Amino acid sequence: MAGIGFELRKLLRKDTLVGLLQAYTFAGIIGSGPWVLSILGILIIGLLSSTIVVPSFLVTQFQTSVTYLIASSLIFTGGLQLAFTRFVSDRLFEKRDELVMPNLNGLLMLVVLAAALFGIACLFLLLPGQSVVYRILMLAGFVLMCAIWVLTIFLSGMKRYKAIVGLFALGYAVTVGLALLLRPFGLEGLMAGFVVGHCVLLAGMWLLTALDFRPQRLIAFDFARRETMYPSLLLIGLLYNLGIWIDKFMFWYFPGTSEPIVGALRASIIYDLPVFLAYLSIIPGMAVFMVRIETDFVEYYDKFYDAVRRGGSLEYIEDMRNEMVYSIKQGLAEIGKIQTLAVLVTFVAGPSLLSALDISELYLPLLYIQVIGASLQVVLLSVLNVFFYLDQRRIILFLCAEFLVLNVVLTAFSLHADAAFYGYGFTTAVLITLATALALLDRKLGRLEYETFMLQ
Repeated sequence: MAGIGFELRKLLRKDTLVGLLQAYTFAGIIGSGPWVLSILGILIIGLLSSTIVVPSFLVTQFQTSVTYLIASSLIFTGGLQLAFTRFVSDRLFEKRDELVMPNLNGLLMLVVLAAALFGIACLFLLLPGQSVVYRILMLAGFVLMCAIWVLTIFLSGMKRYKAIVGLFALGYAVTVGLALLLRPFGLEGLMAGFVVGHCVLLAGMWLLTALDFRPQRLIAFDFARRETMYPSLLLIGLLYNLGIWIDKFMFWYFPGTSEPIVGALRASIIYDLPVFLAYLSIIPGMAVFMVRIETDFVEYYDKFYDAVRRGGSLEYIEDMRNEMVYSIKQGLAEIGKIQTLAVLVTFVAGPSLLSALDISELYLPLLYIQVIGASLQVVLLSVLNVFFYLDQRRIILFLCAEFLVLNVVLTAFSLHADAAFYGYGFTTAVLITLATALALLDRKLGRLEYETFMLQ
């Protein structure tokens, strides 16, 4: 949404090093979101707890539990995030801001109820024989994460970036601090810290949203009407998140690469650590993505379609189209450069990093290929974002389906081949999908004026 671009442009106009650092810092935090920050929090808690929690296997149980919460909640709410984002965008375009907050409350109510029912069923199926306290905390964590993913979509519409950054810092400081304080109570103590910290984060996000979109009524369900629903967006969100996580689930439940951790939850020690570390490398790329795509591209995108709607001259419309194309190329080039740098830094610092974390250097090849895959994923996300602005849902749906199928097939091949091929399934799937996406984007931009005027 335009809120991010507007505020980032104000920071960049300061033309100072501080303004530049502020813009990229805010963009990196907002772009990465709770997903990457949760991974970082899990790693910190695990590292600081490994010498105190006895037995140390409880730390692994905690990290595995939270990883499943993140993955399942993202898949569960992925489609709703996109569909509701479109609903909000349409209402803001219509200048009907008063409908945002009531419908958000309505969506949150449905999400909480659905997540609670789904979570309760999973407790009996996946966590039989575990303590009641642990299962209640897992249920609470799942419901909280689902609500947080829904609320995250509003961060792009807010303009109070200092408050948002402070809120994220507070939420994860509480998560880490309480988890470490309660670690003598074992797995339940670590999970309690996670749940309370995310309660603080959720409450803060809701309050910021309520202040930004002041409601005139408490609750509404306008988003559920047939004319405001977009089934394609529901499917896109589901397929994209499945595509991101399916290789992890395959490694978790393939006998040769996994082991049982808690209940029916399994983990792949071979695969998980390199994946966690690799996703930390995308923060710089996400910062560049937010700054360049949400400022330069959106600025010319708005000018192009404003000129179309208001009858601007053909010359001006063509100029804005050319500027759009140029901003996309420049943005993708900058993302490519920063992620290439992240890959090179990982290649150089990888051995020292693993040594500092007391991890065997046998993980290095998998870490390298996962960093490349995560970097390509940032570029793919940028291209998909451009398609979203152009409202090319069919293309996005095709790309997400292609990514999911390729990831399943290629990961299955790597699992049955040899350990040297681990990680290549995901990375190759992202690479092929990205190549397809770039080819389709080039074709679409070449026909932009024709489709804008002739296919309406």
